Amino acid sequence: MPASGPLGASSSARFLRTLSWFGRVLLLIVLPLLILLLASGLAILIVRVGGDLRLGIDPFLVDARRPRLPLSEIAGRAVVIDALRQGVMALLVIAVAVRASGNGWRERLGLAAPAEARAPIRRLWLLLPLWPLIHLTWVTTTAAALQMNFGHGVRLSPFLGPAMLSLWFAFVVVLAPAAEELLLRGEVFARASAFLGPAGTIVVTALLFCLAHVSLEQGTTSALARPLTLLPLALTLGWLRWRTGRLWPCILLHGWSNFCLIAYQIGPSLWR
Repeated sequence: MPASGPLGASSSARFLRTLSWFGRVLLLIVLPLLILLLASGLAILIVRVGGDLRLGIDPFLVDARRPRLPLSEIAGRAVVIDALRQGVMALLVIAVAVRASGNGWRERLGLAAPAEARAPIRRLWLLLPLWPLIHLTWVTTTAAALQMNFGHGVRLSPFLGPAMLSLWFAFVVVLAPAAEELLLRGEVFARASAFLGPAGTIVVTALLFCLAHVSLEQGTTSALARPLTLLPLALTLGWLRWRTGRLWPCILLHGWSNFCLIAYQIGPSLWR
C-alpha cells in the first residue's frame, strides 16, 4: 500500500502533462481560427458601413430594402475586404504577441535578430530563382492528377478599376504574405516551438497553413486541391523560419511565390 502513493502521484503528473500538451495543440488550432474570423468580421463590417455611408445608404437597412449596388462597387468592396482583413489580422497577431512576451514581441515573431547564432540567409537567394520552377511544376502536376482546371489565361474581373486592381495586386503579393506569415510562422510558430521539436513545429504550421486555404464553397476535390498544392511552400516556409530565425525570408518567399503563380495564370490574358 505505501507504494501506491508515489505511483498514483506519478500517474496524475503524467495525466496532467498529457492534458496540458493536448491543450496547447488545441490552442494552436483555435487561436489562428479566432484571429481569422475576427479579422474577417471586422473587415466586412468596416467596408460595409464605410461603403454605404460613402454612397448615402443607411448601413443598417435590412437586405430586402437595400438598393442594388453596381457590379464595380461589389467587386471593389470584395478587394478592399480582402486587403483590410490582412491589416487587421496583422494588428491582432502583434497584440497577441505583445500580451505573451511584452517588449520581446519582435523576437517572438521573428522580426528581430535571434539571440542564438543562426544559419546564413545566403541560400535563400539561391532558392528564389529556382522556386517558380519547383512550385509551378508541383501545382500543375497536382492539378492534373486531381483533374482540376489550372492553367494560363485566367481573367480578372472586368469591373475592377485601376485602383482596385493595384490594391488586389498588393493584397496578393504583399499584404497576404506578411499577415499570414506573422500569424503562422510568427505567433503560431513561437507557441508550437515551445513544446514541439523543429520538425513537429514545421509540420504543424504547414498543415494549419494548408487548412486555412480550404474553400468550403467548392466541391470536395476542389476544396482539397489548393491545400495540397500549397504543401511544399508551407513546409519550405517553416524550414526557413526555423533555419534563419527570422520572419522576413518567409514573407519574401511567400510573396514571390504568389507573384509567380498569378503571373503564370493571368499573364497570357493581359497580352490578348
